Amino acid sequence: MTSCQLLSASMEDYLEVIFHITKSKGAARAKDIATALRVAASSVTGALKALAERGLVNYAPYDIVTLTAKGDEAARDVIRRHEVLRDFFVKVLAVEEQEADEAACKMEHSISRSLLERLIQFATFVETCPRGGAKWIAGFGYQCSGGCLDESCEQCISHCLTELQHKKQQQKEKNPMNAALNLVQLPPGQKARIVKILPGGAAGRRMAEMGITPGTLVEVERVAPLGDPVDIRIKGYHLSLRKAEAATIDVEPL
Repeated sequence: MTSCQLLSASMEDYLEVIFHITKSKGAARAKDIATALRVAASSVTGALKALAERGLVNYAPYDIVTLTAKGDEAARDVIRRHEVLRDFFVKVLAVEEQEADEAACKMEHSISRSLLERLIQFATFVETCPRGGAKWIAGFGYQCSGGCLDESCEQCISHCLTELQHKKQQQKEKNPMNAALNLVQLPPGQKARIVKILPGGAAGRRMAEMGITPGTLVEVERVAPLGDPVDIRIKGYHLSLRKAEAATIDVEPL
């Protein structure tokens, strides 16, 4: 059981807000937290004292507020749950982003870890299956409003097989020698499947701690102007890897 699972929904909201404010401003102040959560200053003071007693924040009256290592871990866990739920609603259920975000806020505090991981697995399946992705989602939306015919399903399968063959041919032309690529070589927005993680090094240890193994789906979110660091999204986590770390992860572009 993680530390965040011992907290109330309200306390988790405080950790999440402190994390985001700290990320943008370097540190949070009580008035910033009150504004973000739309609560009274007295409520913030009480919550910060409770969080400090649990070793989750560094707090003193009239001073800046920062997360402890334990608090940072708990906040990241809350944020991960929120983002996984929101992305599932948007990418799989074709829900509007604002509605998805509001629903994720309400559900993030109660969803179990096993169910969260299952949602990630299903979302990954939808994104990587030849019949998945945006077109599959569009088809789901059409089925909800207009029904589904056997004839249209047959046409969809045929079209997907043709597209899959075309995609494989394109990949072969781009990489005729079938040479292994690594994360450093992928552009932002590119998704890939991990083929191999070279043993040793910080990246290998971090991946192993999160249970990330060959076969896992990864997406490059951002590459710094000079190529360092590389920001990726994997299993609902946002990670920043040094260029040298990213170079140890061999991938197969999707």
